[in-house]
Amino acid sequence: MAAPIDTVADDDALYVLTAVLLTPAQFPSVLGDDYPAACAALALEPYSEGYGLVLGQDGSGARWTVVVEDVSLVAVAIAAWDCGMDYDLSPDDRSVVCALPGWPLPVAVAAPGVAAPHDPLPDPEAEGTEPAPLTPPDTESWGPAQRRMGADEIAHQWTAWREQIDDETAFADPPGTDSTGGEATPGSGPEPASGSGPESAPGAGPGSEPVPEPDPRLDAPDPHPEAEVQGEGGIETEAGGDQADDAAVSPVTDSPSGVHPGIRRALAQAHDYIDAPPPPGRVRSSFATGEARMLRADGPGWSLVARTDDIAFILLDEEPGEVLPVGRGSELPGLLKGLDALAVRPA
Repeated sequence: MAAPIDTVADDDALYVLTAVLLTPAQFPSVLGDDYPAACAALALEPYSEGYGLVLGQDGSGARWTVVVEDVSLVAVAIAAWDCGMDYDLSPDDRSVVCALPGWPLPVAVAAPGVAAPHDPLPDPEAEGTEPAPLTPPDTESWGPAQRRMGADEIAHQWTAWREQIDDETAFADPPGTDSTGGEATPGSGPEPASGSGPESAPGAGPGSEPVPEPDPRLDAPDPHPEAEVQGEGGIETEAGGDQADDAAVSPVTDSPSGVHPGIRRALAQAHDYIDAPPPPGRVRSSFATGEARMLRADGPGWSLVARTDDIAFILLDEEPGEVLPVGRGSELPGLLKGLDALAVRPA
């Protein structure tokens, strides 16, 4: 892949190491929650056609990210490399939008015959107007970028993560909750039989205390009913100190109902997306086995990854390295169906 192409960096050759797409349906999630945010991180206009990002080194070994408009060419190169085939990615100079110093993602390889990868030296003629070099997120810390990277990794390794979840134990109803994870409230329960009432209820004969009417405030449905949630703990991601196949579980702070408040917030905001669609790329749908789709959604402080025919996982900024499973229950299938309907999909 280290084939040289001409670029705008002092007419030096760029040795191509890898490339990624920057489109509404596929973009490096480390850059933002959605496509416009990812473009803004690179000072690019969020054109609907998208861009290709070509990562490489110049003749001195400096790291560069070349932004090109020829999305199809970059997509073909990525597909060929994924199949183990050689492909000479050489975008036409006319398709080059700009060259940005640094790399936004970690690259495990280096160009042969040049110095080790390093940031380009500042241009003395730029007088401090050059953009700061792009840098990959620090994997030793936890924040929005690492949270989104963790969700992407779960989507890529779904089977390995799913095998760690025992539905019978993970989604058992915590004390004080109903089968959907909501709080059990006085007066909630099976509806009385037709024709029954205070006067005909058992024990409501002469001399007995009348049975009070149920308080409608207690029986009102939750505007954001919950799916079944593992409330006692979550699986730690690699950023939290354990590998995906270690199945390590550590406690998280529970709300009184046994459902993490961050999960409630994430599910409620995901429900809101259905009524008020978010910016492009905030919800993305990709191929999965069978008839299912793989969903990725992000929001303020949370990331969700799910299969439309299975459970979901949620990652939160306030729970570093934790992966919180969400069972299907009665509400999750409808939520995932609604999100899939509005999600952007790869062309």
